[in-house]
Amino acid sequence: MSTPVDDPLARERSHLAASRAALRAMREDVEALDISDVSANWVNAQVLARQIEERVKALADLSDTPLFFGRLDYLHAPGSDRAEGADGERFYIGRRHVHDQDGDPMVIDWRAPVSQPFYRASKKDPMDIALRRRFGYTRGDITAYEDEHLSDPGEAARTSKLLQQEIERPRVGPMRDIVATIQPEQDEIVRSGLSGTVCVQGGPGTGKTAVGLHRVAYLLYAHRERLARTGTLVIGPNRSFLSYIEQVLPALGELTVQQATVEDLVAHVEIRGTDDATAAVVKGDARMARVLRRALYSHVTPPTEPVVVVRGSRRWRVPAYELADIVGELLDRDIRYGAAREALPQRIAHAVLVQMERSGEAPDDRVQDAVARNSAVKAAVKAIWPPVDPAKLVLRLLSDAEFLATHAEGILDADEQKAILWAKPARSVKSARWSTADAVLIDEATDLVQRTHSLGHVVLDEAQDLSPMQYRAVGRRCTTGSATVLGDLAQGTTPWATRSWQEALTHLGKQDAVIEELTAGFRVPTDVITYASRLLPHIAPGLTPVVSIRENPGHFEVRQVSGTDDVVAACRESLRHEGSTGLIAADARVPELAAALTAAGIPYLGPGEETTEDTRLTLVPASLAKGLEYDYVVLDEPSAVVDGEPDERTGLRRLYVALTRAVSGLTVTHAAPLPEQLG
Repeated sequence: MSTPVDDPLARERSHLAASRAALRAMREDVEALDISDVSANWVNAQVLARQIEERVKALADLSDTPLFFGRLDYLHAPGSDRAEGADGERFYIGRRHVHDQDGDPMVIDWRAPVSQPFYRASKKDPMDIALRRRFGYTRGDITAYEDEHLSDPGEAARTSKLLQQEIERPRVGPMRDIVATIQPEQDEIVRSGLSGTVCVQGGPGTGKTAVGLHRVAYLLYAHRERLARTGTLVIGPNRSFLSYIEQVLPALGELTVQQATVEDLVAHVEIRGTDDATAAVVKGDARMARVLRRALYSHVTPPTEPVVVVRGSRRWRVPAYELADIVGELLDRDIRYGAAREALPQRIAHAVLVQMERSGEAPDDRVQDAVARNSAVKAAVKAIWPPVDPAKLVLRLLSDAEFLATHAEGILDADEQKAILWAKPARSVKSARWSTADAVLIDEATDLVQRTHSLGHVVLDEAQDLSPMQYRAVGRRCTTGSATVLGDLAQGTTPWATRSWQEALTHLGKQDAVIEELTAGFRVPTDVITYASRLLPHIAPGLTPVVSIRENPGHFEVRQVSGTDDVVAACRESLRHEGSTGLIAADARVPELAAALTAAGIPYLGPGEETTEDTRLTLVPASLAKGLEYDYVVLDEPSAVVDGEPDERTGLRRLYVALTRAVSGLTVTHAAPLPEQLG
């Protein structure tokens, strides 16, 4: 049955069906590849098979995900000289490239240069676009479309209803990509180059996390070969957060990006202990890097005895003063402790070879290597530049007051030294009750001994909560690469939270990074963000408040209650709406609320667990709420959230985070008085 000429929606549905068929054919072509005669050996065969498997996964057609979401009709052919009468072209913009059997594109990857006007074009700057069409979908099928005639001066600029609907669409399950809704200011950050580091300050609902993930996807598109060699990494604050975002990049066809927490990066020892706030702040201070360096290099002992190498009937003597010069030169070069230690026997052997040549011998490299392995040389190296285990070094610093005092003199005062010393020294690395901050110190010491491998690009999300030493740990992973740093100074909820992005970037080793600010709120309703912004003067003076551009003001209510039964009732009300609901509470109140939900017969999940149509309520400790979003939020006892932190400012910041997790509606329930900062 032919498609009526005057039925645009039917034509677009036909193109969608043809595009899905073309994608299926692309996948089948890859699956049918025969590599039996191509691989030279078993290893190559395994690598090639793995690449084919990843390509097949990247070509998966997600039935509920639109294959394309927009269309661009150019006035002229892109790249042409725009001569009078030149024919324009039509491109469908989607999550990945799809071509037909002849190689002609049916869907253009959103990252391609020709797709850029979909995000950037406007009535003021149409970018040679005659028509921009957006599509509305229901379960993967096109159900609506909306046109903007950008080059028509008679058509007034207007807000896209489909765009608003997509932004406000209820969310069940993990975080979705935002390729259909990227805004011009977001697109500018997404498409920034690989060589530079970008820091994005973004308040709640501004899409900073999505921007960071889409920047990774863009960089992999634009610099695939380079990043395939050097690697990419996304660092999040906790496992719940990583679970929430983990499907975004695979949905865009990117399967090679690793995800980790900072704790994963520095997992040199088992974490079994915790620090109080004072100790954690001192251990996280950048000054600890100087203490560690002093302690490490204190193991280098100036030589006082010569080295005598016996070869056959000859004895070759390297005097102590010459050894001292060699050691001094290695120290002045400021190379890693381990690299210098490996170079020392070769330097001593070279000094012996010089003497051999002066005596008329003609030694070669094999002789130098043999001398470097000589027992006398090895004994001298061990005495002068002994091996140091990083974990044992940190163990001694935290256990031995005299050792710490010697190397922290002039860096840490007496109270700071006392704060980080263990009350009961551990006997060994394995028996020690290491804390997260201790593991970061071990990572610093490990890098002083041997250089950490650097990646091509690192995304660091919720970066405001890192200590200076944690920034250094992340920075080591991208010394030769670039980074995307994402965060919100107002959401810093650790005692060591950074005070400024410039300070954080300095510790990261990226002082020249460009700092961008996102202030347009796409996710949090106007009434909710306005209420939460009452806290900003108390938690981040001078920070620009987020301005919601949502046309739908959302639901907002502050409700005084008498007990947990009323909180459960508020959850029931939220669950009557479509989408997800989060019950956020102070960590100490979570067990009581969990029991109340169970008694009421309401099933619930924990943070990071994927919601389903049957179970749409998540019980969230306030300490794990950061970075998560729910259509509706019930916030229990704001004062308890504030009181659950070691100081008021951190508590108010934790409350600010909890208040801004809602996409469609927020109900604040309280029996105790609200914090006075909320007015």
